[in-house]
Amino acid sequence: MSFMSRRQLMFAATGVAAVAAAPRFVFAQAAAPAAAEGPFTLPPLGYPTNAFEPHIDTKTMEIHHGKHHAAYVANLNTVAKTNPRLGTAKIEDVLGNLNALDDSIKFTVRNNLGGHANHTMFWEIMGPNGGKPEGEVLAAIDRDLGGMEKFQNDFNAAGGRQFGSGWVFVTVSKDGKLAIETRPNQDNPMMDGKRALMGNDVWEHAYYLNYQNRRADYLKAWWNTVNWSKIAERYAAAKAGTLGA
Repeated sequence: MSFMSRRQLMFAATGVAAVAAAPRFVFAQAAAPAAAEGPFTLPPLGYPTNAFEPHIDTKTMEIHHGKHHAAYVANLNTVAKTNPRLGTAKIEDVLGNLNALDDSIKFTVRNNLGGHANHTMFWEIMGPNGGKPEGEVLAAIDRDLGGMEKFQNDFNAAGGRQFGSGWVFVTVSKDGKLAIETRPNQDNPMMDGKRALMGNDVWEHAYYLNYQNRRADYLKAWWNTVNWSKIAERYAAAKAGTLGA
């Protein structure tokens, strides 16, 4: 039987303390770097971070918006310092033509501008007391997605099948046709020349504090946060050809 020296015991104790002090949850995206000044800004939430309790907890909203989305913005502003045209071009033009970018920034722009566009849409189409779909949006859901109940079930199933990190979207064409599609990581339908009417984030950072590995429960609960009046505005913009990110 061997015994540790006093020096070894000190090192072991230091290691245990470091582990104990480590964060309990590890997310796919690191904490946001210090905000860099530039053309990209973090859009403010139109509601308090506790607006969706108990469906989405306050801490998740704070981390998701103030850390994850803020990191995408900071990273874009860093790239824009040496690539100023990135900050003046329309987001849909950049994401729709990623191959035009220099290889040295293409990967960074794809992930961070995609993440910025996805999350900007995400915060916009959520809100307390979001009502129900009406008018043209409801008619399109009935026509293209089989009615509200089938639409929600199919949307949730698609989100559940998305392996690893990603998004589940409802895309909308210029003639108002709807479809359910998924994308990996921070990819956005604009990369394929399409537009997102709405979408749900299925990265673990969107739900893990409250739901752990129960993504299906999160997907079902998320419908309580949807703001249908905002979605109606996006639908009208899509048909008018003015829907951007």
